Amino acid sequence: MLTVVHEDQDPNEAGGGAATGRSLLDEIVRDGARQMLAAALQAEVADYIARHAGEVEDHGHRLVVRNGYHAERDVMTAAGAVTVKAPRVNDERIDPDIGTRKKFASSILPAWARKSTQVSEVLPLLYLHGLSTSDFGPA
Repeated sequence: MLTVVHEDQDPNEAGGGAATGRSLLDEIVRDGARQMLAAALQAEVADYIARHAGEVEDHGHRLVVRNGYHAERDVMTAAGAVTVKAPRVNDERIDPDIGTRKKFASSILPAWARKSTQVSEVLPLLYLHGLSTSDFGPA
């Protein structure tokens, strides 16, 4: 269950959470979620590159390679806002049907995603139950 912690309250007396308004437990969960998401994205990219490792150009260079990281962005999850730095893939293969380059698209974290689907489903309900009028009793 979620609770509201006011800045003048100390959620963890020994944890020092009063300065940020967050509890130590929330910070641990958020950091764990960030690490797990980063590991899952790395594994997804490594699998994609391994599946296409045999495809090379005329000079023997691979057509699908890692290419650094996208810019960091915050994604709102059930654990709170998590900062994500998604890996990039340079895919130079050409789709014969369309004639354009193929692109890597993460099934874990789409390029447009800024909130998890769970959070996206809850926001309209909160709005209907009092968020718009500041009547949080029913919500």
